Amino acid sequence: MTRLILATIAALAIGLAGLQPAKAEAPWCAVITIGEDSVYWDCRYSSIEQCRPNVLAGNRGFCNPNPYYAANAAEPRRSAKRRARQQ
Repeated sequence: MTRLILATIAALAIGLAGLQPAKAEAPWCAVITIGEDSVYWDCRYSSIEQCRPNVLAGNRGFCNPNPYYAANAAEPRRSAKRRARQQ
């Protein structure tokens, strides 16, 4: 029984270690009302102009900037200033 529990814990640890947060690839989301207190975030639009037709086509909701999108988040840039060499 102890081996089964340890094997289960090890399998869960390996499975959870491989999980990564979802990438926020698009800057705009259509926030669509599903029920009385439920909404669905459809974040696949690169501009508000692409988002609007989905919301206006009968879906009850609105367009909102993606809260997880970070523009140009690839690498922080280094400053162009350089220190003068001391001789």
